[in-house]
Amino acid sequence: MEARLRQSVRQRAKNRCEYCGLHQDFEPLRFHIEHIVPRQHGGKDSLENLALACHHCNRHKGTNLSGLDPKTKKLTRLFHPRLDDWEEHFSTRDGEITGLTAVGRTTVHLLRINDDGRLQLRENAE
Repeated sequence: MEARLRQSVRQRAKNRCEYCGLHQDFEPLRFHIEHIVPRQHGGKDSLENLALACHHCNRHKGTNLSGLDPKTKKLTRLFHPRLDDWEEHFSTRDGEITGLTAVGRTTVHLLRINDDGRLQLRENAE
C-alpha cells in the first residue's frame, strides 16, 4: 500500500480510531490502516475501503463483517466508517461507548470496545 494512501487515511480520520474514537496520542502502538471489507471478502486497497483503527479494535474486528447483536441475538453487520454516521450508532459518556442501534451494539460487543483498559484510555483522553 502506498505511503500517500496511508497518509490520506490517517488525515481523514484526524488520527483517531474510526471505531472507538481514541486518538493516536493516547495509544503507544501505532494505529493500523484497516480494510473495512477485508481482502478475503473482496475488499480493495482503496481510500473508500480503508479506515484507521487502533490495534485493539482492528484485532477484534479481524475479518468479520458482522456479528450477533447482544440484545436480539440476530446476525447484524458491523459499523462501516465510510457509510455510517458514528453519532447515529453510538454515544459516549465518561469514556464508555454505548451502541444505540443493532449495528452499534454489535460493533461495541464484537470489538470489545469497553474492555477495562480501553475504557480507561478513553476516559483519560477526555
